[in-house]
Amino acid sequence: MKIKHLLFTLSTAAFFLSACQKSAVAPAFNSQVSARISAGNLNKSLAITQTFDEGFESGSKTAYADASVTFTSGSWDLNDALIGTSTSDAKTGTKSVRIRNTGTLGMNFDVSTGASTVTLSYAVYGSDGSSAFQLWVSSNGGSSYTEVGTTSVTASSTSLATATFTVNQSGSLRFQLRKTTGGTNRINIDEFTINSFDSSSGGGGTGGGSTADNTNLLLGNPSGATSSITNADNYLIDQTYYTESYNRDKGEPNWVSWYVGSTTLGSESRANDFRADTNLPTGWYEVQATSYSGSGFDRGHNCPSGDRTSTTAANEATFLMDNMIPQAPKNNEQTWASLEEYGRSLVSAGSEIYVIMGSYGSGGTGSAGSATTINSGNVVVPSNIWKVIVVIPNGNNDLSRITSSTRVIAVNTPNINTISTDWTQYITTVQAIETATGYSLLTNLPAAVRAALETKKDAGAI
Repeated sequence: MKIKHLLFTLSTAAFFLSACQKSAVAPAFNSQVSARISAGNLNKSLAITQTFDEGFESGSKTAYADASVTFTSGSWDLNDALIGTSTSDAKTGTKSVRIRNTGTLGMNFDVSTGASTVTLSYAVYGSDGSSAFQLWVSSNGGSSYTEVGTTSVTASSTSLATATFTVNQSGSLRFQLRKTTGGTNRINIDEFTINSFDSSSGGGGTGGGSTADNTNLLLGNPSGATSSITNADNYLIDQTYYTESYNRDKGEPNWVSWYVGSTTLGSESRANDFRADTNLPTGWYEVQATSYSGSGFDRGHNCPSGDRTSTTAANEATFLMDNMIPQAPKNNEQTWASLEEYGRSLVSAGSEIYVIMGSYGSGGTGSAGSATTINSGNVVVPSNIWKVIVVIPNGNNDLSRITSSTRVIAVNTPNINTISTDWTQYITTVQAIETATGYSLLTNLPAAVRAALETKKDAGAI
């Protein structure tokens, strides 16, 4: 397996790497299967605990004949498929699976964690033409399968793209990928990742439903966002690794909510593949990787790259442009980077944290001066950027362990380039942020606990 799940360690280099500074833009991401949930599924918020990420590095198979191969995750059946190692094989690392005709790639084992989503990388092999494939799931040990979703994914580029399939199914499951079109055209498959349906397999606890441990919306939905396209300025998007309320008319999120624990931190390097989210509803403007160019503002992450270093898919998810806001460079690269690093240091020290970040207002000052919008008015420059961090020790049943004495860090900074590098200068209360934004935070907590936490003002870095 390519990705080693190591606890995040603090270093000066990691500090600057984890900041959301501007970086070179990588090739565009072309996910053709959305990982989003419908309004009817809001009571099944997705857990972000990773079951495994299979990179197909540890096995070998040089012929297309049907045979099983043992990889790090277990035994897989490769039918009309082999392990590709040539320069024409699209891959991360040195190997990927190459499939032709109507070949299949399937697990010979079950995962007991269920699955919220399955994510994989794909591309055409060499100069071959396009091919389509589907993902199928079995809940009875491979006796029968049903298709995941109803849309095939088409591979048409030699560059690896990522597809995320929404499964939302508990119990013991196994998966099979089926090439369905393209004849002898070959495709490459790599980085096959399963994220568990509930969090019982990962550090940080157990539970199910919308208040399950390690889920992105454990603390509540601050603005009552929904996944109805009629709610365009408060549109709920589940990006698997974070959940957001997206504002179509502002070209940015209202807020983003996510979990950080030992399972989300690893050794994966920063992807830097800023890209448009092509899964936004038809007709909506898609902010591009270059939309902030020349504006004097950074592409500032809400959910940071540094909080999602367990897998390639997790890190790449943070570089969607609907996770970005125009952020003053010093605010982003110094003050905010320091706050992000502090949050991860709490996790490294034995805590787990739940984070909500957002912005409001219009009019900020970047390195090129003040602006209310950029990108020909398609993206609003917020006046303020805020974050709330709820800190609890590692354990189970997270929501019930949040009490009136739980530590809550609330920060609200102006979006200006003359900001202090010390984030503790901008500590405020949850209640003050609610007043400024009109949102209701921490709504999944008991009323008495929520009331106590809303007025607490943190002491700063301790």
